[in-house]
Amino acid sequence: MRFAFLCCALASLLLPAGPASARPASVAVAFDRQTVRPVLAEGLADRATGREVTAADPVRIASISKLVTALGVMRLVDQGQLDLDRDVSAYLDFPVRNPAFPDRPITLRLLLSHQSSLLDGEDLYIIPLGMTLQQRLADPRVWDRDHAPGSGWFHYANLNFPVVASVMERVTGERFDVLMSRLVLQPLGLDACFNWGAGCSAGAFRRAVVLYRDGGEVARDDLKGNPPACPVVVQEGRACDLSTYRPGDNGALFSPQGGLRIAMLDLARIGQMLARGGKGFLSPRAFAQLGRMEWRFDGQNGLGEDGTASGFFCAYGLALHRIGAGGGGCHDDLFTDGRLRLGHAGDAYGLKSGLWFDPVSGRGLAYFTTAVAPDAPRGRSAFTAAEEAIVERAGSAPFR
Repeated sequence: MRFAFLCCALASLLLPAGPASARPASVAVAFDRQTVRPVLAEGLADRATGREVTAADPVRIASISKLVTALGVMRLVDQGQLDLDRDVSAYLDFPVRNPAFPDRPITLRLLLSHQSSLLDGEDLYIIPLGMTLQQRLADPRVWDRDHAPGSGWFHYANLNFPVVASVMERVTGERFDVLMSRLVLQPLGLDACFNWGAGCSAGAFRRAVVLYRDGGEVARDDLKGNPPACPVVVQEGRACDLSTYRPGDNGALFSPQGGLRIAMLDLARIGQMLARGGKGFLSPRAFAQLGRMEWRFDGQNGLGEDGTASGFFCAYGLALHRIGAGGGGCHDDLFTDGRLRLGHAGDAYGLKSGLWFDPVSGRGLAYFTTAVAPDAPRGRSAFTAAEEAIVERAGSAPFR
């Protein structure tokens, strides 16, 4: 197996660095409760310079960010600042209600488990600087008028997490990126940040993985070694001025749903902490709440981000996805061994990523691969063949 890795790595060096022919950047890091071990790193982190990717290079990890955001929530729950079952309207200065179900409260538990009745409505989860969360939630396109909050209906939606982040900001008085650095990233010793905000070192900017579309065009993070001129999306005609921003007004700014930049070595350390049951980071009660199954697919009670019931989502906790345990209509066994794993997947801007661990053995894998086409074929499971290939090449031995 190691010989195969070396062959693939050598082959990647022989390929020209042009956009059409460069091998996509792919990294995988295996871990257990004691060790972290890179098992795959190939392709170019930056095709313009020919810089090869390493397991220490930060990448926009997409929706695994949701799980990391949930860790911040649970730290605040442990501190007594948040209650998972309190109406979030009590934390914000405006009512958060589905207009079709005005008497049904929306809680952090419902938001984190995608049972709040919020919808993304054509990327409306992106709320620019100059607009507020309250304004966005007044748009009827972001509400499911057919399913009430807390009715057992699951619809995966990014917009849940700007609401979560706004609550976190309002109760602490800290901007989300700064807060997450204090609550999660610094305590775990990680060189990581949301939307290139607080927490990333100067070296992280120099090592950033540029994300490419499958056709070779740049999708994100062509930093050329420097921080971005503006780390947030700004309303047209407004300046990128965060000095007057009031925490809680717009938790979408630093992309709590997908904007975490982190290297696979550091992501594996998050997985390692989870595999240890959160010991030293979360209380046993908070960890149990995080992983408790809040929703299970019964064949007709939920939809994925694409609006279909593909069997990709079959069981979900508080931003903790459960895969591989089987069930009617489920096609989520990425590792093809019928064993339960916990974690989260990521998918954005040509990147596919995953952080998964076996709660019994404590073994897991953090990975990403890039330049994946939007219509990339599925493999044996509801995951893409590209992801299944990464898992297979990383080797099944760490998980059995």
